[in-house]
Amino acid sequence: MTLERTTVGPDADRAVARGGAAMRIAVIDTDSGFLQVLGKRLERLGWEHRVLASEVPVETVVAMRVSAVVLDLAVLGPPGWDYMERLAAALPGLGIVVCTGPSTVAQRVRGLRAGADDWLAKPCHPEELIARVEAVVRRRRRSEHRAPDAPVVAGRLEIRADRFQAYVDGRSIDLTRREFELIALLASADGRVLEREEIYQRVWGYAMARGDRSVDVFVRKLRQKLERSSPGWRYIHTHFGVGYRFAPEAAGEAGAGGPADAVAPAAGPVAERAAERL
Repeated sequence: MTLERTTVGPDADRAVARGGAAMRIAVIDTDSGFLQVLGKRLERLGWEHRVLASEVPVETVVAMRVSAVVLDLAVLGPPGWDYMERLAAALPGLGIVVCTGPSTVAQRVRGLRAGADDWLAKPCHPEELIARVEAVVRRRRRSEHRAPDAPVVAGRLEIRADRFQAYVDGRSIDLTRREFELIALLASADGRVLEREEIYQRVWGYAMARGDRSVDVFVRKLRQKLERSSPGWRYIHTHFGVGYRFAPEAAGEAGAGGPADAVAPAAGPVAERAAERL
């Protein structure tokens, strides 16, 4: 599957000036009227784009080498949420702009937490959509051009920000993006205890609601993966009623098993399922 190369039009010089000369995007939508107007606008800008009428394998999107995906969630139905999250996890540098019909606040919040960079409601002007795509891609490129962070080595664990992954003896722990963001945040705290509210704010990007157990659920999942990959080591310590601290300790080291390592009460199955959707 290849992208359709559009003809460079009269606005191409302006696109170059705005950094859009090499823009390649995929549009997952079936609204023929909207696609016709948008397509003409993209042609004038000289953008390469492909219209997809349904979900395609994530590997196919990877092969397209696009900078952004414009996605109408209504086209994909309920599976679209999971698909968007898988896209974001597989392509950390991909800009995802949801352009769909009327939605609730809860739906928009869910989408942004699942990996969308922006959300635009239909009906909308194609020029605004294009400007939002440009803004998302511009932010992504600025982030990519920053000097990569040096790997963090702690115990047997190596945390690689350039790969959004952690390794033990060269083998990937297979962290999700959210799990990686969580361990990277804890490891960057230089042994400080981070309160749950601070963790939620910095990883999820929103204030934590009262009774939300998302942080505890993700810490538990992260610990399970660490224990399987690096048995005999403890990395994340619980400070009951406060939060969590990152400090690698081999089994038997002083401090392990103390009161600071008390395990927080387990969340119930309903709370865990709710937290995993965030």
